[in-house]
Amino acid sequence: MSTVDGRLSVFKTYKLYVGGKFPRSESGRVYEVTDAKGKWLANVPLSSRKDARDAVVAARKAFGGWSGATAYNRGQVLYRIAEMLEGRKDQFVREVAQSEGLSKSKAADVVDAAIDRWVWYAGWTDKIAQIAGGANPVAGPFFNLSTPEPTGVVTVLAPQESSFLGLVSVVAPVVATGNTAVVIASEKAPLPALSLGEVLATSDLPGGVVNILSGRTAEIAAPLAAHQDVNGIDLTGADEVLAKELEVAAADNLKRVLRPRAVDFSADPGTHRLTAFLETKTVWHPTGSLGASGSAY
Repeated sequence: MSTVDGRLSVFKTYKLYVGGKFPRSESGRVYEVTDAKGKWLANVPLSSRKDARDAVVAARKAFGGWSGATAYNRGQVLYRIAEMLEGRKDQFVREVAQSEGLSKSKAADVVDAAIDRWVWYAGWTDKIAQIAGGANPVAGPFFNLSTPEPTGVVTVLAPQESSFLGLVSVVAPVVATGNTAVVIASEKAPLPALSLGEVLATSDLPGGVVNILSGRTAEIAAPLAAHQDVNGIDLTGADEVLAKELEVAAADNLKRVLRPRAVDFSADPGTHRLTAFLETKTVWHPTGSLGASGSAY
C-alpha cells in the first residue's frame, strides 16, 4: 500500500449494485482486475447465480413504478445522471484510462461522450412514442391507435472492450423507454460500471431500475437467459459461441433478443436500441356511425 506524506492511501472496495444497495457477492468470491499492462487495480465481486436471481427480483419490483412514471419524469432522471457524472468526471477518466489502456486525454473524450449520451437519451424519453407509435388508418368508424410500451426486465451484457461509453450506450436506451435492467459489466474492465452504480444511487433513479453485476459473463448470463421472469436480453457483450447458447436458452419464454454486432459506440446511436425492447399496444375506439358529413361520433 502506497504512502503520501506518511499517510496510508485508502483503497476502494468495489461492490455490486442491486436494488439500490451495494452488496458483496453472496458467494463471498472476488477476482482480480488488472490494467492494460497487467498491473493490479482492484478485487471485485465474482457474482453468482444467486446474485443474478436477486437482481431480477429487484428489477421486477421496480418495473411497475418506473414504467408507470411519465416519460418526461424519466427524462429528468436520466439528465440528473448526466449531471452527477459531470461532477465525478475525474474519477471516471482515471478508471477508463486504466481499464482500457487509454491516455488521459482520450479517456476524457470517452467520458464526455458517455455523459452526452445520457443527455441524448434523456431527450428521447418523451419523443420515442411519436416515432414508434401513431394513428393507423382503418376502414370503419374507429380510432385505431398504436402506442409503445416497455417489454419489462431486460438483461444487458455490456460490451467487453468499451467499458464505459459502450456500457452507457446499451443501458441508457433500455431504461429510457421504461424497462428495468440487470447489467453484466465487462468481465475484464468492470470498474467504470461498478462506479456508475454509485452515481445511479444518488441521481433520483429508483432502486432496482438498474442493477449491476460483475464477474464471469458466461457464468452470470446463463441463468439470466433462462430466467422465466426476464423479458429481454441484449447480447452485445457475448462472443459468437456464447450468444448462440444464450439465444437458445432465451427462446424458452420467448424473450426479445438483441443479437451482438459490430458497433462504433462513438457514432450516432440512432433509435435502434430505443425500439429494441418495446412492445406495441393497439387500441380500437369506436367513433359511432358516420353520417353524411362523415364527422359524427
